[in-house]
Amino acid sequence: MELIIDTNLSLHEKVEIALDSIRPYLKADGGDVKVLNIIGNILEIEMQGSCGDCPMSQMTLKAGIEQAVLKLVPEIKSVKAMKSSYEIENMMYEL
Repeated sequence: MELIIDTNLSLHEKVEIALDSIRPYLKADGGDVKVLNIIGNILEIEMQGSCGDCPMSQMTLKAGIEQAVLKLVPEIKSVKAMKSSYEIENMMYEL
């Protein structure tokens, strides 16, 4: 059965529904994803938990998360993983 998203929902609500379709797979491996921003047709997310530092996170992003979002929310054309402000702050202290 294919998931169909109500076109009357806001873009953010549609994105969350699309992410909810893949969250069980992320959570099974101790990860999750959080919407940070939607700029035009680009979705910016934060990979959380074990997904944040997993060597396979780019594959998860492109083959899993991005494909789920693009399929269910055609307004979104690209998904980018961003560093959290906490990670950026810690990187600055390491310099």
